[in-house]
Amino acid sequence: GYVPAQPGGLGEEDMVTLVLPYAKSARDGVRILGELLERYGTYENNGIAFSDVDEIWWLETIGGHHWIARRVPDDAYVTMPNQLGIDSFDLDDAEGDQADHMCSADLRSWMAEWHLDLTLGVEGDGPAAVFNPREAFGSHSDSDHVYNTPRAWYMQRFLNPYDEVWDGPDADHKPTSDDIPWARQPERKVTIEDIKYVLSSHYQGTPFDPYGQLGDERTRHMYRTIGINRQSQLAVMQIRPYRPQASRAIQWMAYGSNPFNTLVPFFPNVDTTPAYLEDTTTRVTSENFYWANRIIAALCDGAFRSTSNAVERYQEKTGAMGHRLVAATDE
Repeated sequence: GYVPAQPGGLGEEDMVTLVLPYAKSARDGVRILGELLERYGTYENNGIAFSDVDEIWWLETIGGHHWIARRVPDDAYVTMPNQLGIDSFDLDDAEGDQADHMCSADLRSWMAEWHLDLTLGVEGDGPAAVFNPREAFGSHSDSDHVYNTPRAWYMQRFLNPYDEVWDGPDADHKPTSDDIPWARQPERKVTIEDIKYVLSSHYQGTPFDPYGQLGDERTRHMYRTIGINRQSQLAVMQIRPYRPQASRAIQWMAYGSNPFNTLVPFFPNVDTTPAYLEDTTTRVTSENFYWANRIIAALCDGAFRSTSNAVERYQEKTGAMGHRLVAATDE
């Protein structure tokens, strides 16, 4: 009954398999995937991060055979909900030194042909050297304002609480703002626990928290939260420049719904995994890590106020155990 796939380019599920075994660096991964996209195209818009000990790059496919990639500044983090996010791009750099920008070879002429540069005040036939890809290729739809922009708003509200006004009618950025920065310098260094918190958040401390007591029934269900019940897995990638190459990377993994689960550290170059963490069965059971976290979420979701302290203690205790295991392994 096998039916051959129809030609249609690469998709999100193909990218890691086609790139990771062959890339020697983050920049090399961008180049390899870019060449594949230019040759085979893609049937969807998507984004992917490439990380090594020196650089992080974010690549966005524009659809068809076109793509852009930008190097994340060393002192910045990126918030990336499900929409195209890069908000500034230097075509001259991408076509020249490629210090911080890369793109498909014909991007400038393709944009000119289809009048895609929406920057005001541009003169001449071609796009401006520096333009806003989010405006040119992205979206700012009504569904974005429910599903995407509130997530970027809350993450930056948490990591940069004092840089601007985040709440009220006079806020610099609101949950529905289309100009929330793609990259921002945090007010302090970001920890593994910070990443887990923002990717598990449900707009705590705001009227939009479905578990909270602020606001009302209308506001508590206005926006799609970051931590939701249909999540199955979270990975936090840590690359430690102060460790030898063999033990430099750690992949912190969590299973199930993020508000209720906990991170466990893995060295990615190991050959075996403890059965409790590895053996996810089709039968619901407390005997493996995946279903244990699913059960916790099922029990606690409907009784959030009476169980949130216990969940927090569980996450803190297991997180501390994870750091202790990493330190012992390093020794």
